[in-house]
Amino acid sequence: MHISEGVLSGQVLFSGMVLAAAGTAIGLKRIDYDRIPHTAILSASFFVASLIHVPIGPSSVHLILNGIVGLLLGWGAFPAILVALTLQALLFQFGGITTLGVNTMTMALPAVLCYYLFGSMVHKRNSIALFGSFACGAFSVFLGAIMVGLALVFTEENFFQVSTLLVISHLPVMVIEGIITAFCVTFLKKVQPAMLPGFHE
Repeated sequence: MHISEGVLSGQVLFSGMVLAAAGTAIGLKRIDYDRIPHTAILSASFFVASLIHVPIGPSSVHLILNGIVGLLLGWGAFPAILVALTLQALLFQFGGITTLGVNTMTMALPAVLCYYLFGSMVHKRNSIALFGSFACGAFSVFLGAIMVGLALVFTEENFFQVSTLLVISHLPVMVIEGIITAFCVTFLKKVQPAMLPGFHE
């Protein structure tokens, strides 16, 4: 869901930069020193997952994995996603430097929201954990698509049809992301439950 440069208005770009900077500052403050390797691995996973993308108007469709990043890092999703997006913009010209703030917001904010919405479910019985993790993966993509659509509509009302197409085109991605997130959570519950939110010895 990278928004290309030259599409958004100055007001939207500035708002995205300010909000992304605030989210990143909170994330950096809340990351524990011993979780920095986890953050780096998840940032790399996010970077790789979204390398293969299909252009849709001023944006694109690809795997995102922001749901699992948010679930495992909480506010740490902001700096993790910002680093990955910066490298993608510099190395592959995905998105761009001017849209970095907005692109970070559209992927990191849904990740954090899903952390609060579904994080408490992952340590419950298997059926609830499975539902919560699937919903986390799917809903994070849905919220991201909605936020991209809003960024486009606030720039130009004529982008409404493109925004609608963007959300619809991400429906299959939502299902795939939900399945991937559910699989990851199920695996981590067996081998490394301490990585999941709310773990207590």
